[in-house]
Amino acid sequence: MARRKIYSGIDTLPIGRASEVITPGCLVLEGGGWKGLYTVGALDAFMIHGVNMQSVVGISAGALSAIGYVSGQIGWGVRIDLQYRHDPEYVGFGAMIRDHGVTGFSYLYDGILGDLPLDKKRLMDKRRRLAVGVTNMLTGETEYMEKGKCNLSAAVRASATVPFVSRPVVISGVPYLDGGCSTKIPYPWAMSEGFEKIVVIKTREWDFVRDESPSKATGLMYRKYPNFVRAFQQTNANFNHMTMELKKRHEAGEIFVLAPSKPIEVTRFEGDMEKLGDLYWLGYHDAEAQMEKLKSYLSV
Repeated sequence: MARRKIYSGIDTLPIGRASEVITPGCLVLEGGGWKGLYTVGALDAFMIHGVNMQSVVGISAGALSAIGYVSGQIGWGVRIDLQYRHDPEYVGFGAMIRDHGVTGFSYLYDGILGDLPLDKKRLMDKRRRLAVGVTNMLTGETEYMEKGKCNLSAAVRASATVPFVSRPVVISGVPYLDGGCSTKIPYPWAMSEGFEKIVVIKTREWDFVRDESPSKATGLMYRKYPNFVRAFQQTNANFNHMTMELKKRHEAGEIFVLAPSKPIEVTRFEGDMEKLGDLYWLGYHDAEAQMEKLKSYLSV
């Protein structure tokens, strides 16, 4: 069997445990497939510098990234991504056979976590909130499932279930798909919960604009779910509007936004391990460069 491709700098990645001191406020994590490694890098830097937000809300890859952060495990998420990206049971044919999607969640839970254990006790600590955004295919609305009030593994799986190539995840009789189908950045949840301090990690640079043209494929593929189609067709326009709103609030000092310092060239299904490793370090170093400003905003 051919040796699985992994990141050449795997031994240089940080490892450790975050402080148990909790930072008030809400952390908002955008999705973006493998671009989420930018977020993973930033979160590791946050933990190393003692920024452990009390509440976290994530969409798609952002929901996956949140797990290692809430469990306080520095380097946990990146080691999974940069070692198992080319394992077909995790991403590939085996994942499609077992889980009917591009990510092998069964293999993650039953296999990978045996090698890289998750601190489930700390993850479920009631002092910290974690909400996961999913798209209800019947209504087209974004729903937020919160740990302690739902099956968290099912919610994360639903949030990261990519449309077109994955079978919807059914929870309590309702089919769900990727939270990013209806909301790219789960900023509205943080606002609705009334947090005074909100930190957003984007996976696209500020100047990135999405194509707002409607997709004919969406209407054909999901014609049985008209509300879902309507929401999906609007989500890019909503993203562009939200980005402008976030920038204004960030510049006014009302919220804090960390965005990539240079254009992101990694694709949603990127397979180049060195590019993925570089993206992780970009997030890590961008976070470190903004750490003084972030702590000043958070008053910590």
